[in-house]
Amino acid sequence: MKLSARQLEIIKFVKKNEPATGDQIARSLDLTRATIRADLSILTMTGILDARPKVGYFYSGLELNPTIYEDMRQLKVDAIMTTPVLVTKETSIHDAIVTLFLEDTGSLYVIEATELIGIVSRKDLLKGALADTDKKATPIATIMTRMPNILTVTPTDTILFAAQQLVIHQIDSLPVVDDKKAIGKVSKTRLAQLFVDTFKNE
Repeated sequence: MKLSARQLEIIKFVKKNEPATGDQIARSLDLTRATIRADLSILTMTGILDARPKVGYFYSGLELNPTIYEDMRQLKVDAIMTTPVLVTKETSIHDAIVTLFLEDTGSLYVIEATELIGIVSRKDLLKGALADTDKKATPIATIMTRMPNILTVTPTDTILFAAQQLVIHQIDSLPVVDDKKAIGKVSKTRLAQLFVDTFKNE
């Protein structure tokens, strides 16, 4: 599988104009920065472009192995998902904060029986802790983001699709849901580690 025509145009522009900022690349294609965000993410994670904060994008000089790229495109979420930390809606804000730090995770998935009904992030818990005077009694149901306002993926979605959702929506992780049951989690950290492990010896 080859890179998309737009991704090839991005590489061509960066080669000619490095360091090139995201805004410059977007203007060259007559697109918005948001439109090409996923493309830039893929090109940097695969090592074709090198992103330097406050400087811009550089062409790394690396050529992408088509076989590895195809394998990566076909890889499914269930191959890399991790185990989520689950709590119930009755869990108190205090207990949720303790669980979050003991498990060293960025979010807690709220379930009823086995069905995913909500998510609580570090930011949610911080806001809840600052606003609540009785953290040991107040349940996280009062501060969680509820379904259907939660972006999810399925175990058979590709990791490329998951990565695009993370980048486009600027979130850190996605619940993996099968028949409304929370069975896993895919995060930016896990995807970054996968790309590092895959391409470090190429």
